[in-house]
Amino acid sequence: MAEENTGSKSTILIVDDSEINRDVLKEIFKDEYTILEADNGKNAIDLIVKSRAFLSAILLDINMPEMDGFAVLVEIGKVKLIDKIPVIMITSDTSSETERKCYEQGVADVICKPFDSVIVKQKVGRSIELLLSKKHLEDQLNTQTRLLRAQFQQLQKQQEVLKKNNSMIIEKICTIVEFRNLESGYHLRRIHDFVSILGKYVLNMYPEYGLTEYQIGVMADASAMHDIGKITIPDTILLKPGRLTRDEFEVIKSHTTRGCDIIRMLADIQDKDYYDYSYDICRHHHEKYDGNGYPDGLKGEEISIASQLTGLADIYDALISERVYKAAYSMDKAFGMIVNGECGVFNPKLINCFRQAKLEMNNAFIKTKMKEAEENKALHGEDDDYYEDDDD
Repeated sequence: MAEENTGSKSTILIVDDSEINRDVLKEIFKDEYTILEADNGKNAIDLIVKSRAFLSAILLDINMPEMDGFAVLVEIGKVKLIDKIPVIMITSDTSSETERKCYEQGVADVICKPFDSVIVKQKVGRSIELLLSKKHLEDQLNTQTRLLRAQFQQLQKQQEVLKKNNSMIIEKICTIVEFRNLESGYHLRRIHDFVSILGKYVLNMYPEYGLTEYQIGVMADASAMHDIGKITIPDTILLKPGRLTRDEFEVIKSHTTRGCDIIRMLADIQDKDYYDYSYDICRHHHEKYDGNGYPDGLKGEEISIASQLTGLADIYDALISERVYKAAYSMDKAFGMIVNGECGVFNPKLINCFRQAKLEMNNAFIKTKMKEAEENKALHGEDDDYYEDDDD
């Protein structure tokens, strides 16, 4: 019977049908190890199973009755111990074929008879030390993995909180803009939806932009900041129902740079990705692909894809929505105006995405108008007609 080793010595199992060989090996290891013995393969398997928790090494003879050493290796492999307990094979066969077969079976080392005590002690000690080192490294790796996993989970939680805070900051600040601009509270939701939809088509149709779903999500959230600078524009200009003078239009145009000044004041409380996209979109959503936009006269791909997406979304929503200075165009009319270049020059790739996304964007618009009508009805007790496209 095998008993658990409770002392400081490591335990090794000697498996050999020759009692003389076992005695020789016991004499070599008696001062350093607790010794277990088995005189055949079947008894060895029983001892290995019982002693697996504290067994440090197995010295296994190849030629034995009933079950030879290779058969024992097969059984050890079945219970997945060959990598956990070093096996040192004992053999009188010094051929390279036998040695190769041993190593192919996963043994740690091979000892040839007759025994040289120095060589035997070195091989067994080295095998045990290598296993202990491997276990130590595995334990360290597992500990580090657990720590990294816990840190990653903590970072994910922090990222979610930060993302939620960013969204709340953007939503609350931009609500102020909507109140001042007398726009529907659903305007920013539509811009968000339009940017998300268009971004998805850019991702699928034009991989050269390198967009990811995460980036599209941040762009869509940050797009709400595009008109933050309008809170600095006087009401007499911002809410003027008629045509603006040249000077008044210059003041309106300044909402892009003034908005950037406001966003800079939020830098300390915003995630860097949100800050970068918010700043870029606020400043450049009125740039045009042919260079005729403002404030910096950027041209072509000098304009970020985030600003291009927001600029197109903003113009489309402006066309199909009622404003103090204009009635709403039908969706078909607005679509044609953009595609035909009546609202400035857009990136041809983005126009292709706009064509593909038309139905999805129109459905998103109708959905928000329905919600807006339901909200008005709940607040005022009366119906508020929502916009429907003529042919969609």
